[in-house]
Amino acid sequence: MESTIRPLDPIAFEFGPLQVHWYGLIIGLGIALALYLAVRESDRLGLPKDTFIDLIVWAIPIAIISARIYYVAFEWDYYSQNPGDIVKIWNGGIAIHGALIGSVATAYFFAKSKGLSFWKLADIAAPSIILGQAIGRWGNFMNQEAHGGEVSRQFLENLMLPDFIVNQMYINGTYYHPTFLYESLWNIAGFILLLIIRRKLNLRVGELFLSYVIWYSIGRFFVEGMRTDSLMLTEYLRIAQVISIVLIIIAVGLWIYRRMKGYAAKPYNDVEA
Repeated sequence: MESTIRPLDPIAFEFGPLQVHWYGLIIGLGIALALYLAVRESDRLGLPKDTFIDLIVWAIPIAIISARIYYVAFEWDYYSQNPGDIVKIWNGGIAIHGALIGSVATAYFFAKSKGLSFWKLADIAAPSIILGQAIGRWGNFMNQEAHGGEVSRQFLENLMLPDFIVNQMYINGTYYHPTFLYESLWNIAGFILLLIIRRKLNLRVGELFLSYVIWYSIGRFFVEGMRTDSLMLTEYLRIAQVISIVLIIIAVGLWIYRRMKGYAAKPYNDVEA
């Protein structure tokens, strides 16, 4: 049976010499849905409707560039010998932590320039970001990347996965853990959790975003430990796991500090925050 399995075509369609990859389309879908949700929530909280549209004009290109720079920097041994591949992001190779660094920095300076609360913008964006990440992982699926170690077909079938996922995890004669799926499901659960707690709990400004950072980082730490394509800091330290631990510590520390200092005095649903 294995000999007849063919991977899904990573190219969605072609216009002459132009190839449109599923990876880019899926990432684009995630961004579009994330923007839609952020615009709706910002309108509910009394912000101008075009706030996130204006922000995303800057945030998307900066996030993509920073994500690529981050990835290339930690894979410089390869890219220094193949500089022409640096721009080929359609083949994968963008790091979400790099994208987050770029987008958060962009949002901070954008908020300052508009006289808005950065923490309010971050809170509004948090559910959108994690949903976009959940969708984006399916771009990795189409590229047969971001997978884990070897498993058997029986193992995958025992997970009750549809055949198209099982077959796509058959790469060069071996089945692999669908870690893209584990992280996607974790992020979907995080999205639902954030929607619940922003209405049910008395969160203060900034704490929904910090909740996102903690939730995502916990899941990423464990999923990263299963992957076979991790960016490595040393022979034994995976960069994403180190960053995840650092982000959890920073987020918890900021949560406590902001409460103690009174910087998080206003509730999330206060439209004047």
